[in-house]
Amino acid sequence: MHKPILLIPEKTDPETEQVFEAWTKNGGQIKRLGKYWIRDEELARQQIAIYGNQAFSLVLAQIYNVELLSPDDSLIARLDQAWTKRIIQLKLIDQLTESDFPVFIKPVIPKMFMAGVFQTLNDFMQVAGGLEDTEKVLVSTIISDIKAEARCYVKDGMVKDLALYEGEADLTSATQFVLDFMDSNKKDLPKVVVIDIACSDIAGWFILEFNACWGAGLNSCKAENVIDCIIEATVNSREDPTYDPKSFH
Repeated sequence: MHKPILLIPEKTDPETEQVFEAWTKNGGQIKRLGKYWIRDEELARQQIAIYGNQAFSLVLAQIYNVELLSPDDSLIARLDQAWTKRIIQLKLIDQLTESDFPVFIKPVIPKMFMAGVFQTLNDFMQVAGGLEDTEKVLVSTIISDIKAEARCYVKDGMVKDLALYEGEADLTSATQFVLDFMDSNKKDLPKVVVIDIACSDIAGWFILEFNACWGAGLNSCKAENVIDCIIEATVNSREDPTYDPKSFH
């Protein structure tokens, strides 16, 4: 059975090289792309998977007519507070008032501005002043006693790997928290997803944010444990009777 060819940027980083090693060790092919915006007709006839930054990945998905599985960027604002341990609201920029501050703000569309804690409305507008007033943002109350942050790769509701990338905390309880969360919210997430969680002494573990497996860094997770999440984050629309996404196990 055919394995998809994994497409990665020509210029990579140590984490991407770990993904390269994990996939090739498992018998998979990888192609490094420089001028990725130029369609390769040979690639267009094959099953592919994509791993790279947002611009790289979205352009390739359009050129080669594949779907990239991504979580709903506004989902976190609809979650029960039992999972977030804070109030998170979805607002338009022109709905923000001085009484909202200080507050944590991040864009709904990634990379529109640098997410962070803003002390005043003026501080925020200095960062986001060039955006339309109708741009959506996520506004969150601040949890100040975060002692650890962890990244978790999930497939079909099961944890494939979970690793700390900031601070220290118990990973057994972290894994159980993610499993409990997926039991209650699996229907709202794609079959493969990256979940970032954090821990505080007062709140315990809680959801920080969601990311797409096709673009998220490893953040101390092991490439060999999460390579199937990365591969399955690309859904090929071309039918190939010899292709089986489970063949890379």
